[in-house]
Amino acid sequence: MPTDLLLILSGLVAGAFGALLGLGGGILIVPILTLGFGVPLTAAVGTSLICVIATSTGAAAINVSAGRADVRLGITLGAGTVVGALTGGVVAGFLPDRVLAGLFAALLAYTALTMLRRLVGTSPAGEDAEALDPAAPDGLGAPSYRTHRLPAAVGGSFLAGNVSGLLGVGGGVVTVPLVHLVMGAPMRIAVTTSNFMIGITAAAGAYAYLFRGDVDPRLAAPVVLGVAGGAALGAAVSARVRSSWLAALFVVVVVYVAFRMALRAMGAS
Repeated sequence: MPTDLLLILSGLVAGAFGALLGLGGGILIVPILTLGFGVPLTAAVGTSLICVIATSTGAAAINVSAGRADVRLGITLGAGTVVGALTGGVVAGFLPDRVLAGLFAALLAYTALTMLRRLVGTSPAGEDAEALDPAAPDGLGAPSYRTHRLPAAVGGSFLAGNVSGLLGVGGGVVTVPLVHLVMGAPMRIAVTTSNFMIGITAAAGAYAYLFRGDVDPRLAAPVVLGVAGGAALGAAVSARVRSSWLAALFVVVVVYVAFRMALRAMGAS
């Protein structure tokens, strides 16, 4: 099968998955390019960030128009992620591939453990996603999670931006647990809000990689094409998938990717 077609199909899967879980697809794109196509990690991260922009654009357009994403919260937290993404993108240029792989694996392992503990325990803060209106204006009718632990969430969004710029995962791997676990928003709203945020975050981080020449248009183009279609598909079906299933799928895939990237960090893969 031609390489370009494989890249398109890989992007399609990553885009659909990223839209369903609010991760931007980078959580799969980086391992696919490095482990499957032998692309250097910094180049894979830069390409992933370009693809994350496409994922966010395709998914956010559907989620925002349907009123499923909390745009006001996304803009508030986006200020921290943009600054963090610029910082992470610059720092990544000075780190060896194995260090980046190790950081990637450690972050994913921690996130999976946190989400698993919440999945088998009680739900945070306790608002029903069906009873909430994420598009409600600020004020008396606004959902309570929007201001719950907001300072901590803004600080965490800076970390999410650093993760995005450093590892090319769009920041959703941190943003989704941040909005869900720290602020207490239902999982579905955390996912759709993350999808809205990650495009802005990735654009900030991608600038550093483009400036260094770490993005190959011939590699990025077919992946972006697949990602854009997959993101629209994932966003369209996300409303039919139970939130608990999304959280469980999140944990399973993150654990697998963490294991593979840990092997790469140790030089075993």
